[in-house]
Amino acid sequence: MHFKHLLILFIALVLMSFGLPKNIQKKVDKEIQKSFNIETFNFTEVTIASEITKDLPSKFEANNLFKIEANDSLLGYAYLSKAPSKTAQFDYLVLLDKDLIVLKSKVLIYREEYGGEIGSTRWLKQFIGKKGGDELKYGDNIIAISGATISVRSMTNAMNDLLKSLKILHSKNIL
Repeated sequence: MHFKHLLILFIALVLMSFGLPKNIQKKVDKEIQKSFNIETFNFTEVTIASEITKDLPSKFEANNLFKIEANDSLLGYAYLSKAPSKTAQFDYLVLLDKDLIVLKSKVLIYREEYGGEIGSTRWLKQFIGKKGGDELKYGDNIIAISGATISVRSMTNAMNDLLKSLKILHSKNIL
């Protein structure tokens, strides 16, 4: 009887390890459809060798970098990750065009009572057009938000790390 329970648990864990959670996938799909002005597309995971990812500022693991294609043509990429807020983490999405330029950033899930203003479209617009090599500085070219200092700094650092990582991946002809 214990073997049967273990087998069911193992199968459930394996099935859950593939793809994004449904609530996140739904939000990602919606943002891709709006940003690329398309209804249907292919969304495939990009796997980068661990010997390369270990030296990158951003984390590239299972289910966080995806290619977006339609009609056998590359449209861009989607990068999903988490960043720390005061006591929890928030999930965010960055959509990139095929030249690795930020088209959109979006806070998908924010888990704090305060600081949720970083999810506003108006604040997130300042990342649009950024690319590898650009440097973001809190209070300089990134606007501060009263009551969301930790989250703003965290999102700024996460975007800086992503831009640095994209520059490295592009220079190595990986992306």
